[in-house]
Amino acid sequence: MAQLYLAPMEEVTGYLFRQILEKHFGGVDTYFTPFLSPVSGRSFKTRQGREFDPAHNAGLHVVPQILTDDVDACTEMIGILTDLGYPEINLNFGCPSGTVVKKGRGSGFLRDPEGMDRFFERLFSLNPPVPVSVKTRLGFADSAEWPRILEVYNRYPISELIIHARVREDWYGGTPDREAFAYAYENSKAPVCYNGDITSAAEYGELLAQFPAMHAVMIGRGAVTNPGIFREIRSGAVMTAEELRAFHDDLYRAYVNLWGVKDTLFKMKEIWGYLGDRFPDAERAKKHIRKCRTEAEYLAAAGELLG
Repeated sequence: MAQLYLAPMEEVTGYLFRQILEKHFGGVDTYFTPFLSPVSGRSFKTRQGREFDPAHNAGLHVVPQILTDDVDACTEMIGILTDLGYPEINLNFGCPSGTVVKKGRGSGFLRDPEGMDRFFERLFSLNPPVPVSVKTRLGFADSAEWPRILEVYNRYPISELIIHARVREDWYGGTPDREAFAYAYENSKAPVCYNGDITSAAEYGELLAQFPAMHAVMIGRGAVTNPGIFREIRSGAVMTAEELRAFHDDLYRAYVNLWGVKDTLFKMKEIWGYLGDRFPDAERAKKHIRKCRTEAEYLAAAGELLG
């Protein structure tokens, strides 16, 4: 069986989500944090401090993700995170956000293989004290860019290549390009991890049948839609309605205790953007969740679905 990873999803898979997913279902080998964008000479903001506080990740194998094009800021942050006890760092070369891409970061970096080469050459010349993995896409506009990009990755001692099998221009639409992923599977010097549209244990099995020596599989949106997916892959135990309700209630209470009701409603609406896919015929209740402004409205709408 390949290793199982929870993908980093901004505003979704923070430390409270990780803790509660582990408590109710488990099955995750490694949790990746939503990205942090370091600035040279600055430490964490308060919110980032909570996210990377070792006490909030105790008992979990957690890998922080960094998004940057600045080697000095990256190296500084690797040092800070290493001092906190994190055993590995992941670099984000896949985020498709327009504001990120405009700065030449995330998947925006993929337009400049020569710049990527210079970044990695300098980074690894500084001998990072922990393994450095990379989360990437297959290119910016077309997967025909992928062999050139992989050539750059193959020059450096990257510990693992986590590949979202889309290009930036796909965002999260269309069908993942497994043919282009197969090129990495066959030619990457680093172990490879597949990411992209795994939403069930059956789909995981089909993927492993195609790529039997796969090192790892990363699941993001599929794990928010089905928080029990990792356990299901490992044991076949399908999440029940009662388990989903208990997971939701724990998550909701934890968010309220940290942020209060108003901010929690925003957070839960984000979660329901994925979780709502479990209820394709309940558009009225999902609409009520999207429009709710009070705790009572939210709990009534969520209860209608989860009940």
